[in-house]
Amino acid sequence: MIAQAMYELGTKKSTIRTIFEYGRKRAAQVGEDNIYDYSLGNPNVPAPNFIKQAIFDILNEEDPCAVHGYTIAAGLPIVREKLAQSVNRRFKTNFTAKNFFMTGGAAGAITITFKALSEPDDEFITFAPYFPEYKCFVESTGAKLVVVPAQPADFQIDFAAFDKCLSSHTKAVIVNSPNNPSGAVYSEATIKKLAAVMTKKAQQYGHPIFLISDEPYREIAYNGIDVPYLTHYYADTIVCYSYSKSFSLPGERIGYIIVPDETADYEKIYGAVAGAARVLTHVNAPSLFQRVVARCCDLPSNIEAYRKNGELLYNGLIDAGFKCLKPQGAFYLFPESLETDDYAFCKRAQSFDLLLVPGSDFGCPGHFRASYCIKESTIRKSLPIFKKLAQSYKI
Repeated sequence: MIAQAMYELGTKKSTIRTIFEYGRKRAAQVGEDNIYDYSLGNPNVPAPNFIKQAIFDILNEEDPCAVHGYTIAAGLPIVREKLAQSVNRRFKTNFTAKNFFMTGGAAGAITITFKALSEPDDEFITFAPYFPEYKCFVESTGAKLVVVPAQPADFQIDFAAFDKCLSSHTKAVIVNSPNNPSGAVYSEATIKKLAAVMTKKAQQYGHPIFLISDEPYREIAYNGIDVPYLTHYYADTIVCYSYSKSFSLPGERIGYIIVPDETADYEKIYGAVAGAARVLTHVNAPSLFQRVVARCCDLPSNIEAYRKNGELLYNGLIDAGFKCLKPQGAFYLFPESLETDDYAFCKRAQSFDLLLVPGSDFGCPGHFRASYCIKESTIRKSLPIFKKLAQSYKI
């Protein structure tokens, strides 16, 4: 009568959403200031003023029928060209409008890309810890998601484990750096080794293996750390980007796909992207916000609040006795849980009104995720509570 798999996806909430909804109910009971909600990655830094100004200018200067009307599926040519010029200036690339396809955020970009590449019996590889939605996104195309176990010492890539996961069925490898949930940034050495392994395996299997770079956190990197631009290291790279985090626009759903000229069968891949967008009911990315990001793409992101929050929470957790890697990017910490069962740990934390997400949901048991894109005052108030939680394990 119905698609059972779709029913299960629609009625079974993610752990993150379940925890968040619990927090809303609990806040009504004990007060918003007494709930320490680290569950969602929803930016708390307001969109920059230049975004607001761009919206006003566009609405005042441009034809309202055009601003709110359809664009071509790939996005406005002038927008794509401006974005190409911006990326070229920043990363010394050589893209043009024809390499860009505007999408509804990074989720739209990666789902379209998965659909464009996927054929029967294909496998897509990613590295734990990973964004949990990859699994349903990949499986919706009929492909299989293969997860390489985490390397918790530094959350770089365990290449021995990666080698075991590669096969003739491997269509693509998905990387997310800066990473959700670990906050790690893949080093240049890691990327070079990844590219070398993939090149060797592609030659061995006699077909391209694509590298899909999922980049919603690219701009959020701290203390001058470099986030390698992957098209410089591996020709068959497809970039999926979003302005949701960098400009605090998650609800506006605006991003893009880049298919470089160097990609194997560039024209076929780009055509498949357009076809995948069509069957996924992508008519066009939001028209107004295509214009907004074109005007603002060279302006800086405000990440100082996230940097301060990350250091504050990291130092507080270390002081409380937790083990955790210092954040390099994004706005998440991924400490070790204080017991092997991370679900039980997060349940105990919930009794202290600390809302944390089990690492098992990200393919990495024995850890938990804390999203620190929240008020600094909430973090400060929560630090003694983390100490109480840690002390409860010593009783």
